Amino acid sequence: MHVSVNAATSVDGKLSSRRREQISISGDGDFARVDRLRAEADAIAVGIGTVSADDPSLIRHDESHRESVRGSEASSPARIVVDSSCRTPLDSAIVAGDPDTCVLTSEAAAESRRTALRNAGVTLIVAGERRVDLPEAFATLEDRGIHRVMVEGGGELIFSLFEAELVDELTVYVGNTVIGGRDAPTLADGEGFVDGFPELELTSVDRLDSGVVLAWDVL
Repeated sequence: MHVSVNAATSVDGKLSSRRREQISISGDGDFARVDRLRAEADAIAVGIGTVSADDPSLIRHDESHRESVRGSEASSPARIVVDSSCRTPLDSAIVAGDPDTCVLTSEAAAESRRTALRNAGVTLIVAGERRVDLPEAFATLEDRGIHRVMVEGGGELIFSLFEAELVDELTVYVGNTVIGGRDAPTLADGEGFVDGFPELELTSVDRLDSGVVLAWDVL
């Protein structure tokens, strides 16, 4: 499986304000770039924190680009939520309508929540006792035909994916603003590394809108 992480951050590496409020960091040029990246993926993934804060639908993508890359019969990218406790709201945008939605969860999730999500049309993949076992869950996704996953946040999920050595590629749009705040979410939150820091190789630097797009391969 190929896992790419894409994010937009402030100059100081923040994803949003300390209030977890979504802030406009990039512009139309970057929105179009992201839509092309989404079009190339089999699925787009976010963590439950992003669902709670932003209520994303994960539907938008460049349909003409997807057709040129994946063929005219390609279905829209599936939607994935990493949610150890099945807290995904039944009325959230990521559950509504098409395309398919898959929640990666753990054995700790209450059976009533699992049943409610299944009844709402969500596919569940249970992996791990207390938290989602990401390598196991992603292996199951690959067995089900999902070979390219684009991860859009948030910082807790991105850190966990790096910790599990699942990330192949990282692309970051760095906008022209400073957000600040010790409690504001960053690109990679979680416990943080004290050794064995992931190493990346810079592959491109491109000016776009009022910022810059940086791309790395993970070694």
